[in-house]
Amino acid sequence: MPWLPEAMESLFRQTTEAFEILVIADASTDGSTEYLRALQDPRLRIVEQPRAGLTAALNRLLRETRTPWMARMDADDVSYASRIEWLQEAIRAHPDAGLIYSLADYHPRERCAGQFRCSRGTPQQLRSIVERGYLLSFCHSTVALNVEKVRAAGGYREGIRAEDADLWWRMARRFEIACVPEPLVGFRQHAASLSAEDTGKQELAGLYVQYLLLSELWGLEPRPVAEIGPLLLGFLEPSAVRAKDSLRRLNMHLAQRRRLRGLAALAKATWASPGYVLRRIRDEFRHGAIANGVAPRLFWERKEVLWT
Repeated sequence: MPWLPEAMESLFRQTTEAFEILVIADASTDGSTEYLRALQDPRLRIVEQPRAGLTAALNRLLRETRTPWMARMDADDVSYASRIEWLQEAIRAHPDAGLIYSLADYHPRERCAGQFRCSRGTPQQLRSIVERGYLLSFCHSTVALNVEKVRAAGGYREGIRAEDADLWWRMARRFEIACVPEPLVGFRQHAASLSAEDTGKQELAGLYVQYLLLSELWGLEPRPVAEIGPLLLGFLEPSAVRAKDSLRRLNMHLAQRRRLRGLAALAKATWASPGYVLRRIRDEFRHGAIANGVAPRLFWERKEVLWT
């Protein structure tokens, strides 16, 4: 709450009814479970559990899903009316895929600026990004997963803050990943969301996931995040982290019609790192192989420290 009703309505308005709505209620205390129980739709199935956290809830979804494919969505995002129909068509076109995703708008799209920064390309191009040591960037709420193949890849790993990015590279190395080059989801940015948590911690979590990828590519034994995290801090560019945080706040303000605050956030981002802002604008128009992470050579140059 308060965004769950809009999320559910977006599913009830889909152009097809050939799907089930599976909700994991992770001991919510905001009235959302009561709201869900009051809904009258035969496709809705609610699974309640003691509070276990996001990763445990994601893996519970994989265990409880009764269909071969699971289309993910957060409770504060929205699915456009033709999303499920598009995904069903993509599944037929890519029967061997392990993961299918789409583009995403920031929500509400009529107020917010830009789209979610997304990797694009053919399955071969997406795998190439990973094999070169970089991470894929997908909006989690757009992803449809082949349940059997995700289970075979180990599902979402516990104890990793960027559990989605970690799953993407493991899937890309094992299975085909296909892209629906259309925005099918509205991604909401707000202060209470997990994605709006401390930007520096998120960036550090992404670096650790890249470290895990490089460990596998180079045949090295990774160290626990508690040990390696402080060593990765040197890869962060503080000015870019501040700029990224301010750009997020830009859309949060725009979504609430606070345009002056939005302009102030944009100015703050530009002041912090003009280069980052220009790269972010460029990515809005660049449909190439967008990737996350720093140059793998930076890890290699510190190999003796990072993997000893």
